[in-house]
Amino acid sequence: MIPAQIFRLIHTNGLLWQATNKSLLAKLRKKTGYTFANCKKALELHENDLNKAEKWLKEQAQQYGWTQAAKLKDRSTSQGLITVTVDGNHAALAEINCETDFVARNKKFHSLAETVISAVLNHAKSQDVQNEVQRTIFHADGLKDLPAADGKSLSDHSALTIGNVGENISLRRALAISVRSPNVTLFGCTHPAPMNPIPTSFGKYGALVAIKCKKNDNMLGTQLCQHIIGRFHLSQGYS
Repeated sequence: MIPAQIFRLIHTNGLLWQATNKSLLAKLRKKTGYTFANCKKALELHENDLNKAEKWLKEQAQQYGWTQAAKLKDRSTSQGLITVTVDGNHAALAEINCETDFVARNKKFHSLAETVISAVLNHAKSQDVQNEVQRTIFHADGLKDLPAADGKSLSDHSALTIGNVGENISLRRALAISVRSPNVTLFGCTHPAPMNPIPTSFGKYGALVAIKCKKNDNMLGTQLCQHIIGRFHLSQGYS
């Protein structure tokens, strides 16, 4: 017969072990966003080492994303977002496409759009500005190869999102603009306009303009962007 005090000790330790595992599971789930089943498997494989489990989950997700990207690559991507951001003397605009409007409104797709526009903007900031207004146009292949802040390519980030949302995604094109004259100001906007203006905005249409004037005229810049979107929304390109 097992003494009562030993049984209580085993029972207490078992409860403590379960509580610890549940805590780690909750932390990993919250940090990564992956399912409880996958998080549990990751912790079991790595003896409850949170960092190793997280790394393993990300590696598995990336591998799955590339597999899905290969399967879905021929699907049409007629929906998506235009993303615009302006930061002082630098600005960027990017077009990212997906299959459905449902995914275009998905937070994970928006997160990818933010990653892409940040990479394009960082590229603009890294360049030596030789002209009064300097612009760089990225087509699909060049855009995919740009590095994100974490060092991974935008192509890697796109594949990861494909695995998460289950739709084909195309990084179509982007534009980076930099100015060096204090008399030239950059403006950008998207339509529909966001409820609360933020540094990075999303919409179905977008515009960037560089205005040379003696004073910073925010109203003029915004109105010009809106006019361009309203007048030329049926055409696509850079001018």
